[in-house]
Amino acid sequence: MAKELLARKDVPVELTWDLSLIYKTEEDMYADVAKVEKLRDQIVESYKGKLNTAQNIVACLDEYRKLIELVILVEHYTDLAVSVDYYDGKNQDRNSKIGRIISATLSALSFVESEIVEQKEEVIEEAIGMAKESKNFLKDILRGKPHKLHPEAERVLTAIAPTLNSPYEVYNVTKLADMKFDNFTVDGKEYPLGYSLFEDDYEYDPRTDVRRAAFTAFSKKIKEYENVTATAYDTTVQQEKIMATLRGFDSVFDSLLFSQKVSRDLYDRQIDTIMEKLAPHMRKYARLIKKLHNLDRMTYADLKLPIDTDYSPKVTIEESKEYIEKGLSILGEDYVKMVQTAYKDRWVDFAQNKGKSTGGFCASPYGRNSFILLTWNERMSDVFTLAHELGHAGHFKACNNAQSIFDTEVSTYFVESPSTMNELLMGHYLLKTSTDERFRRWVLSNMVSNTYYHNFVTHLLEAAYQREVYRIVDAGGSVQADTLSGIMKDVLTKFWGDEVELTEGAELTWMRQPHYYMGLYSYTYSAGLTIATQVCKRIETEGTKAIEDWKKVLAAGSTKTPVELAAMAGIDITTDQPLLDTIDTIGSMIDEIYELSHLSE
Repeated sequence: MAKELLARKDVPVELTWDLSLIYKTEEDMYADVAKVEKLRDQIVESYKGKLNTAQNIVACLDEYRKLIELVILVEHYTDLAVSVDYYDGKNQDRNSKIGRIISATLSALSFVESEIVEQKEEVIEEAIGMAKESKNFLKDILRGKPHKLHPEAERVLTAIAPTLNSPYEVYNVTKLADMKFDNFTVDGKEYPLGYSLFEDDYEYDPRTDVRRAAFTAFSKKIKEYENVTATAYDTTVQQEKIMATLRGFDSVFDSLLFSQKVSRDLYDRQIDTIMEKLAPHMRKYARLIKKLHNLDRMTYADLKLPIDTDYSPKVTIEESKEYIEKGLSILGEDYVKMVQTAYKDRWVDFAQNKGKSTGGFCASPYGRNSFILLTWNERMSDVFTLAHELGHAGHFKACNNAQSIFDTEVSTYFVESPSTMNELLMGHYLLKTSTDERFRRWVLSNMVSNTYYHNFVTHLLEAAYQREVYRIVDAGGSVQADTLSGIMKDVLTKFWGDEVELTEGAELTWMRQPHYYMGLYSYTYSAGLTIATQVCKRIETEGTKAIEDWKKVLAAGSTKTPVELAAMAGIDITTDQPLLDTIDTIGSMIDEIYELSHLSE
């Protein structure tokens, strides 16, 4: 039964993360802010107008790197505090203040890249030969040279960066602070409602009347905010299109994929192949849910209904620790120690409270540990989510330890591979712990309905929707709430066909995800899981050799492109085969769930 959410101040401290692991006190943070400003002034005085030799370039970047390390700590300290309570005006004010200081600092230092990029190629190549920690940073400057603007333009853009992020802040404040839900009633009984209550509880509720009523009430409330949300999103995509044009890209797609270091065909193939090849398997899965639960009809509000609602044991936070330690032990003793430390030192914010960001994420500021946000609901799906976020933590622990801060910006095309890999390892571990058919069906259904559904369906459908939006923007158009709802409904209809009734509110799904404010991110979940599925198969068959290869991949950071990282793991993502094989894997899991349910099509 869903409960009314607590205010942040009323949450037990043991359920919250410990940001003192970044700074013991706010004063310590402000001391680093002072260091940032001092170092900024020193760099300007020592190097501005003088980056015309390889020696000066390398020396300047060594100082610049130290400044960036401090900036990363400061901005994480203030931003993470906001993410757990959007009702806290003090934290928002502090975060904005720090954002302005950082923006002014980076604006003052925009000359670093602008001066370097204006040098002759042989000077930059000489600097690359001399540099250690800055080698790849310089290579990226060379790669981006055709798209650099005039130095003054770059300085101004850096200075106004906080305002360019405003649409995302408007989205979050609208969703997490302004949007207040009324209770809804079923058979005379009132039920509380909120964003996380709906997404973490009611979507999985076995009571059909309650589940569908919650969907109706939730959809009605978010629709009241469709125009402000659409305006925030349109502002974002218009900004991206303008920047793509200013920087000389042929399309907004080329601009957004440039930083991912992948080609347009990898992007399009991920969306087109899954939309065509996976849809039949997922429609079959929808039919299975309908049969098992004797539903009168299969609606969009029923898609997250667990296969076996009577066989979903409650899992405490303490119990999850044992599951995850054992499930991820295949990655080695050091990895297990990291997991143990994450619990002991409060890396994880488990709390349910008003104003907290929905979903989950992992932030890994360079030089510190990771910080994981999620909402604990005592379900096995939470164990998979935590394993997922610890996958990010393990990844960035490895690359942060092995690489300079300049080599830790891993392409988003690859970045979801280590996280989804952990979900698969958890699933395979659980499958080996019992021979009971019902337990096996439960584990397989968790993998399909959580790991694969979330990454290959939820985020992939977002990506298909997002691609249509960018096509409109690329052609000079704009998008409003009606347009966005129409696109989302078309995508959902194409994928689910006649198997799922798109009840009113399904078309508003575009309002529920923050990924649209992060460029072409949504499609990368399925890309990452494709790599993870193939590597997991290698681990199952080759054991230690595959694990050691994977550890090298995790430590490589951004020194390699996604294609190169996958190749290090033994996977060729330039072909269709890994994706097709992964889709077949999902299909075979669904087939086995049918067999274990003693049902046929």
